[in-house]
Amino acid sequence: MSKSDFILRPLKLIDISAAMTLSTAEGWNQTENDWALLIKGSEGACVLAEHDSKVIGTTTAINYSHQLAWIGMVLVDKAYRGQGVSKALLDHVFKNTSEISIKLDATPAGQQVYQQFGFKDEYLIDRMVHVLLTNSASFDNSGIETEPVKPENIKEIVAFDAAVFGTKREHLITSLVKEYPDKAWIVRHKNRVTGFVLGRGGSKYHHVGPVSASTMEVAQALLAKSLEGLVQKPVVVDVLQDKQALIASLKSMGFTKQRHFVRMYKGENHFPGIAEHSYCICGPEFG
Repeated sequence: MSKSDFILRPLKLIDISAAMTLSTAEGWNQTENDWALLIKGSEGACVLAEHDSKVIGTTTAINYSHQLAWIGMVLVDKAYRGQGVSKALLDHVFKNTSEISIKLDATPAGQQVYQQFGFKDEYLIDRMVHVLLTNSASFDNSGIETEPVKPENIKEIVAFDAAVFGTKREHLITSLVKEYPDKAWIVRHKNRVTGFVLGRGGSKYHHVGPVSASTMEVAQALLAKSLEGLVQKPVVVDVLQDKQALIASLKSMGFTKQRHFVRMYKGENHFPGIAEHSYCICGPEFG
């Protein structure tokens, strides 16, 4: 198959079933809700490759505040690999997002590919998984109280997240709070949010994250509260590798490291955020 044998076109909501087929074949954790969130938040930048009316590849590019495009879901059907599909998809996305910054979380194999596109490494993230969480008692929350997120808290959470992540993710944060309210918790001090945790369902695991907090103690309290509701369920948490105390606590609960991701940026890193206060990410497809 040559490049002329497949076409590229925008990835739309009507393509979610075909996109799910690709992600499920790879054993990834995304749901139809995740795909919808990515497509709705991309402002038309998500793209797919099609051959004989069959979807053979995808790439998403969720748009954060017209400042940052977050690349994810780079998938190609196994039968069509090695034929330039992923390069065509990425070239297309990079061209359509060339006026804003671009970042992503790459697998080790993907890291080498993205380096060829001029991406640079920022930091590492460990994917920690538990196939059946048995307890959530390994965190010392030091008496820190958590509260369920209320609709009126969303604006402050978006602002807190923007400082930590580097730019506003209002659509993402609002959607997660509304779709998964039972997984959304905050810590407040002197009537101000000092940390939050969100989460979502998955096709294989419940995903916990993002977790952003002013201190490690606040992060631990939030993670403990989130995991409390996931006992006897499969769980995945993507933790920044420099948060070794958090990783050690997860390991003591039976979590194991499945793989790592490399956060990367193209060109200049205009939106570094405050990695010190970032403990767990929302997942490599969302950042």
